Amino acid sequence: MTLKEEFATRNFSIYGQWLGILSMILCFALGIANFFNLFRIILVLFAILCLLSSFIILFIEVPLLLRICPTSSSFDAAIRKVSTNYMRAGTYGVMALIQWLSLTVGTSSLIAAAVVLTLTALCYLLAGVKGQAFVGSKTLGGAGVAQMIV
Repeated sequence: MTLKEEFATRNFSIYGQWLGILSMILCFALGIANFFNLFRIILVLFAILCLLSSFIILFIEVPLLLRICPTSSSFDAAIRKVSTNYMRAGTYGVMALIQWLSLTVGTSSLIAAAVVLTLTALCYLLAGVKGQAFVGSKTLGGAGVAQMIV
């Protein structure tokens, strides 16, 4: 199935997965950009949380990496728990809430990460409410690609 065919399925979990990849890229870039903020030290803490979120998203959205990267069994178990649409929506919701809370310190570019994380959570929530089964993108290592390696 090509990427165009995946988007044509109108399954919100596919949209959520691709928005998750966009969230990961934004969280990584904005986390680094705000890490060097010398005037607001508390904002640096939110930048660190944003960076951590990007790595968590990477393992959630690209399941192939759990097979390739040497991680602990407890980390693997925690990531595998985030497998349903509702769990993913909740996880992204918590990460979005953390970034929205960064606005209490002051406005920063972390708001972009908060917006995209919120949109990702909404896509997964819509998929869950509509009763759509989670469908992983074949491009990102879902749908049996990880099992072929082992």
